[in-house]
Amino acid sequence: MSLELENITVAVPDGRSVLTILDTVDLHVGQGETVALTGPSGSGKSTLLAVAGLLLRPDQGTVRVAGVDASALGDRARTRLRGRSIGIVYQSANLLPSLTAREQVEVVAHVNGRLDSTTGARARELLVRVGLEDRLGARPGALSGGERQRVALARALMMEPDVLLADEPTASLDPVRGAEVMALLLEEARRLGAATLLVTHDGEQAAGADREVRLRLGHVAPAVA
Repeated sequence: MSLELENITVAVPDGRSVLTILDTVDLHVGQGETVALTGPSGSGKSTLLAVAGLLLRPDQGTVRVAGVDASALGDRARTRLRGRSIGIVYQSANLLPSLTAREQVEVVAHVNGRLDSTTGARARELLVRVGLEDRLGARPGALSGGERQRVALARALMMEPDVLLADEPTASLDPVRGAEVMALLLEEARRLGAATLLVTHDGEQAAGADREVRLRLGHVAPAVA
């Protein structure tokens, strides 16, 4: 398994009591598999994604990424593992306004200490793959919403991650552009053989995954076999 979440529990203070957001959740995503994570608002989907992305330590449980037990790692080692093995696409592209599309992708290699003579070519290749060969030098202000999300996808793929996480990546797009970005995301995830966890409210997007898992009241259970 490329992503294994076992016995995950997350709780937060809630006045004089404690609110359990995730309650002993188990979720495994295999290499090359895409799992759609669905459920009502407030059910803990984004919290589970944050745990999977090593952005949040659970109160209890084990997170394994590409066979590495992240639960036993210190903060710096978790950051290195996240940079090396996990790609994340958010609802908003969160691009740096001063950088071109190509530089947005290249900076991932720089941050992760992998900047070398092949970085530029790799960034260009990814942007071409997501249909932005004519927009390499464009900055975010000159890009459409769909184009910005394509840059965000290319950025998430730069390190050829073992795990790809997407949190409502088309929420800010119209249906046509959203469908285009989602098709690209699924295509690239399968090309890489990444374990992909997709948070979505869209039934069509969930249907395009290999498997759907529904989160409700802090518990996760298969919704579609």
